[in-house]
Amino acid sequence: MLEEAIVQAAIDELREVGYAGMTMDSVAHRAGAGKVSIYRRWPSRAELAVEAAYRLVGEPVLPDEPSTLRADLFAVLAHLAQQMAGPAGEAVRAVVASSLSEGHRNRTARLFRGASPRMVREVVDRAARRGEPVDPDPSTLRLRAPTALLQHHVLTHGAPVEESFLDALVDEIAVPLLRSHEVTRGRAEPPPS
Repeated sequence: MLEEAIVQAAIDELREVGYAGMTMDSVAHRAGAGKVSIYRRWPSRAELAVEAAYRLVGEPVLPDEPSTLRADLFAVLAHLAQQMAGPAGEAVRAVVASSLSEGHRNRTARLFRGASPRMVREVVDRAARRGEPVDPDPSTLRLRAPTALLQHHVLTHGAPVEESFLDALVDEIAVPLLRSHEVTRGRAEPPPS
């Protein structure tokens, strides 16, 4: 399929020459495709790099059961951190930088197309099936927070991500955020009297 060949060519270009060296011409040549075919699917190099980065990140491998909420969260975040240290991370950083300077903020918002909240949702569901005290219906914001903080750290501090940061992110933010507790949605709790 032509689309798969184009994305694979973009992945290969990111791995070999990085985002700065990747051109639509080089991707077209590598894929054996015309530039028109590429532009019809991805209107810019950044859009194609976003697609390639999304595919590069892939899915984490969760620990075998029995596991724990903490171990599963660490596996997800460590996987993302590892991927952000490679070609996917370089592409993400370059696309974010160019998007912000060009005013295309929505491009970066679509970068992982809901993959991060979906991964964390799977971790929460596994923990609930094990009987761990997790919120069975966390908001999308709470599902996004751990991976968004990791992405922010990579964008501001670079890669690789230190294991001590991952430990702190899991223990101080992710686990407490997803543990079962009363959540009042839409209104602030009154101050204690």
